[in-house]
Amino acid sequence: MTGFLQDLNTRQREAVQATEGRIRVIAGAGTGKTKALTYRYAYLVNVLGIDPANILCLTFTNKAASEMRQRIATMVRSGDYNDFVCTLHGFCVKFLRKEIYRLGFPKSFTILDEEDSKALAKECMDELGLKRTEKTVRQFLEGIATEKALNGYIEAFMLPQSQVSDAMRAGNLACFTARQMKQWALDFDDLMNFTLFILDRFEDARTAWQEALNYIMVDEAQDCNLDDWNLIERLAARHHNLFIVGDPDQCIYEWRGAKPARFVEFAADKDIFLDENYRSTPKILDIANCVIANNRNRIPKDLFTRRAEGRPVIHFHGKTESEEMDWLTGQIRTLIAGGAALRDIAILYRSTWQSRALEQALLNAGLNYAIWGGTRFFERREIKDTLAYLRLLVQPDDDVSFLRVINTPSRKLGRTFLDALKGIALREDCSLYRALLAHHAELGKARASVFVALVEDGRAHVDTATVSDLANRILEGSGYKKALREDQDEERLENLDELLASMRFYERSHAEEEPTLVEYLQDIALYTNADYREDAGSLKIMTVHQAKGLEFPYVFITGLSEGIFPNMRTIREWKKNGEEEERRLMYVAITRAEKALFLTESEGYNVATKMSKYPSRFLDEIRRDMVVLEGSIPESLWRGTRNMVHVLDEEHYMPEIQPLAEVSGDGFAADRAAYNSPFSLGETVVHDIFGEGVILSANDDFSSFQVRFSDGSTRFLRAPFLHRPDLP
Repeated sequence: MTGFLQDLNTRQREAVQATEGRIRVIAGAGTGKTKALTYRYAYLVNVLGIDPANILCLTFTNKAASEMRQRIATMVRSGDYNDFVCTLHGFCVKFLRKEIYRLGFPKSFTILDEEDSKALAKECMDELGLKRTEKTVRQFLEGIATEKALNGYIEAFMLPQSQVSDAMRAGNLACFTARQMKQWALDFDDLMNFTLFILDRFEDARTAWQEALNYIMVDEAQDCNLDDWNLIERLAARHHNLFIVGDPDQCIYEWRGAKPARFVEFAADKDIFLDENYRSTPKILDIANCVIANNRNRIPKDLFTRRAEGRPVIHFHGKTESEEMDWLTGQIRTLIAGGAALRDIAILYRSTWQSRALEQALLNAGLNYAIWGGTRFFERREIKDTLAYLRLLVQPDDDVSFLRVINTPSRKLGRTFLDALKGIALREDCSLYRALLAHHAELGKARASVFVALVEDGRAHVDTATVSDLANRILEGSGYKKALREDQDEERLENLDELLASMRFYERSHAEEEPTLVEYLQDIALYTNADYREDAGSLKIMTVHQAKGLEFPYVFITGLSEGIFPNMRTIREWKKNGEEEERRLMYVAITRAEKALFLTESEGYNVATKMSKYPSRFLDEIRRDMVVLEGSIPESLWRGTRNMVHVLDEEHYMPEIQPLAEVSGDGFAADRAAYNSPFSLGETVVHDIFGEGVILSANDDFSSFQVRFSDGSTRFLRAPFLHRPDLP
């Protein structure tokens, strides 16, 4: 029965067979944690005889959950796994389908995605007389999320019996939740909050779910926020069989509420370390271990591998950004000439703005590339339109979907018509569609009556037709596909064909449950960028955050300058915690590489810090004998790096600088050249606070300069805080 465990190493087997109690698995990058999780599921079912209905396996993306389900399906008998291999939000949806009736909501509740929430926010802002721009809409929604995080809002605003006073109605949250209630809609925050609310307030529901879930497994547990942990601990409170897998060194979402300390401080009955890496070469892992060892808030471990040594890690230093880009594209050409495919190559950077120079260089070099994380499939206009039609079939109170499709394709139902319809809806206290359904004849618009007939026909078939058949019925009946054909918009037509294909795949993969349109729409609302991407024959460029969970044979990490990576704003706002998160981000970037790793940076002007560029502290943390350096780095630049670290570090923030032995007069020019000083004697410079001044002298290593300012004052200032007048 346990022969299949021979595919595992000793520690993976130990993790699989540790079934009882609170187990923590510290799983480094590339150590086979998904394999351990799937084998443990199969072990529980095949060897211990646990009913899959009593196992909950949670992860963070739909892509990871789908991969896990597919692996499990090959290891257990048909039907011996269930829908409880899912994301945290996916579990909340399944929970609420059964339990939300307790709060007066229908099980056909709607889930708002980001665009839907923006649409509601805009309506609220218009009603409240608030200025509406892309920035203010985002700020409005951030404020809603903050208010919801304080809790209490469900009882105050989102229960049928909630008593909302006139004073309360004037607030942003009251306005937003009123629109949610009108169409029985929940946003992503509500999914978790409603689940916790029901578990807290209804003992019979809490007891039933705790009793049912004998074994709970959590992947990527270091990324759990406090609400995630609260849900997990509540569900595990009866049987105490909680198996968490994670790596604090890969927690890169602390800014989004993740609390790596909860993983580090987890009260485990047993700890198991997975530290044999199957992804990267020893030379790459040595770099990763060397960097992450500088963090304090972690569980110490060193990854190792049995793979061959492989290529040396290369650090390229360019005199200019242009030189850095030219070297990078040259290396890519060399890799391709050596047999590498473009899809094997990824270029990572810290912030999205860095892609501009990179894209220009790749275009000039004629290298085909794709930006990872563009508009996701389910956010494309034609896909959103189709899903809005389908949502209207099951939720006729959904004004957001109604307004999206009433003139899609064009029915020439203009502002006057819609204003009249809104007046009827307001007078009769109903949704726009219900107002149209009741009054379309008297409104005298034949096309409005055709629209009503289309929707009612779809609603009549909701319980008997498949999701894909309903979608096709709407797309043909509405004239949507015909309009695209007439416009010869082949790309959007192909996207609709892909949507229908994905619906049919959904139907096949959920055949035993006979999924309803409501369930499909709820599941589809949880999709993330990682759930739909085409892997074309192109190299990938992306931020390090987007690279989490991916791996590539050849990885370039670019723009490794102090203040860019690590990010200056993160460190200034979060001090040591910020520095440690940035270092974890560097660790994630390094461990994406399988065969070869290239680290690049250059001299020049740093647009992020508005200072001269110095190599990143993370490069300084790597032993010099671990990399092959291409390009010459003056020692003065490394000193500049260390000065920058002191400037940004929480313990030395904005230190008072004491001048050392001053260099001036005839010796200045020679010494300046020796130390590669950025400024000359008598040169005009600018300080962001003190204004314009003139260089009088420098300290002995040219890291600080004496400057006389226009008000007559003289100060010694570090070089990174000075720049020439012609630079911004």
